[in-house]
Amino acid sequence: MKYPFFSRLFIVCVLIIVSASSLFSQQGDSDSYPTFKFDGNLKTKFEYAPEEETSRFSVRNSRLGLSGRIVPKADYRAQVELSKEGKFEVLDLSGTLTPYKGLSFTLGQTSIPLFNSYITNPGKMMFANRTFLGKYYVGTRDIGLLVKYGFRLATVPAGVEFGIYNGNTINNPVWTDKLSYAARLSFGSMKGFRTTFKLYDYPNGEEIHYFFYGADFRYEGRNWKVETEAMKRDDKVANKDLFSAYIQGAYWTPIKGGLFKNIIPAARWDAIDQNKDDSAFDVNRLTLGLGFGLTSNANGSLLRINYEWYFVKNQLDFMHQSEEMDADKLTVELVYVF
Repeated sequence: MKYPFFSRLFIVCVLIIVSASSLFSQQGDSDSYPTFKFDGNLKTKFEYAPEEETSRFSVRNSRLGLSGRIVPKADYRAQVELSKEGKFEVLDLSGTLTPYKGLSFTLGQTSIPLFNSYITNPGKMMFANRTFLGKYYVGTRDIGLLVKYGFRLATVPAGVEFGIYNGNTINNPVWTDKLSYAARLSFGSMKGFRTTFKLYDYPNGEEIHYFFYGADFRYEGRNWKVETEAMKRDDKVANKDLFSAYIQGAYWTPIKGGLFKNIIPAARWDAIDQNKDDSAFDVNRLTLGLGFGLTSNANGSLLRINYEWYFVKNQLDFMHQSEEMDADKLTVELVYVF
C-alpha cells in the first residue's frame, strides 16, 4: 500500500515548520520555544551481481527527520521514510521528558535498545549493506516506553536503558497481553573504548517468541575505528535459533583540494548460522569498501564503492528470496547526510 497523500502532507508540514524556525531565529530570541532541527538521509545506489549477470539502480533510503524542544526538558522526535521499496513509512514519533540530568523517559514510537546506530542508521554505517544481525534478526523500532539513565563509574561514562513495547514493531498499536522488553548496559563513549551488553524478549502472537542477547566492543581513535559484536536469537516456538557476529574497521585520511575531503578504506567480515550443524557458519561474507568523503566528517556524505564475497555452506531461506541476495555484489552508492 502506498501513501502519496501522507508523504506530500509531511513535506508541506516540514517546509512550514522550517520556515517558522527561520522566523524565530531572525527574531534573535535564543530562548524561544518550541525549537526545530531538520535532518535527513539519502542513499541511492547501483548494484551488479556478476554471477547472475544482473544489475539494478535503487533508492535505499530517503529519510526526513524533525526534532527539537517544546519547553525546557521536553523534547520531541519525528522521522519518516519517504520511499521504502515504494512505500511511505513512519519511523519515529516520540516525546522525551528529562526531569533530572542523566534521566529521561521517551514515550511513543522509538528505537529498541538492542542494535547500535552505526549498523542500522544509514548515515552512520560503514558499508552499503547492513550486517546480517542488523538486517535479519528483528525490527529496530517499536511503540512503547524507553527509560535511560546515564552516570559515571569513576572517570568512565556509563548508561542503563530499559524499554517496554507492544512487541509488534512499528506502525501497529496492537492490544496484547504479552509486552516485549529490552535492556542495555553500556560503558565508555563513542570516542575511545565502548562496550555494551543487551537483551530483548520479543513475544509476538502464538507463532513468534524470540529472546535476544549479545555484546559489542568498539574503539575509535583519531582517524580509525574497529567494531565487533556477537548476538544470539533463541527461538522459543520453532526452534530456529540464530547466531551472528561481525568485525569491521575503517581508516580515514584527509585529501587536500578537489571535490572529496577524505578517503576511507574499510573492511568487514560477518557471518550467520541457524544451528543446522556445528562445523561452520551457514553463511560468511567478506566486504571491502572504499569511500570518498564529501565532508571532513568521516560519518558524513560520501561516494562509496563496496564489493561483497559470499561463502554459502547452507542456504538460508530468508536470505535467498532472490538469487542476488546471497550472491557476490558490486555496489556504488551515493550517501547524503544532512
